[in-house]
This record gives sequence, structure tokens and C-alpha cells, in this order.
Amino acid sequence: MPGWRGHKQVLPHKPCAHCGRPMSWRRRWARVWEAVRYCSDRCRREARRAPPR
Repeated sequence: MPGWRGHKQVLPHKPCAHCGRPMSWRRRWARVWEAVRYCSDRCRREARRAPPR
């Protein structure tokens, strides 16, 4: 993100599809931000086993 100076409040956020916790944009997710659904590997694994909330 151009112009970012360490202010996490200005980064995009969205909720995890499994646990609902907010997750912030990460540089690693820059190209796939629209496809990111889960905040962690654990949520991704558990989402396959349990029905969505």
C-alpha cells in the first residue's frame, strides 16, 4: 500500500469466515486479498469439519 506509515487503522479489515474475528490486510495477501477468507490455518481446517456460523 503506497503511503502506509505504520498506521494499522487505515488498513482494510474483514471478518474471518469461520470465527468472525477481524483480520487486517497483510502485505503477503496483497495480490489475493479478495480471496482470503480465514484468519489462520486452524480456522480453515475447522471450517471444513463444522458448518459455517
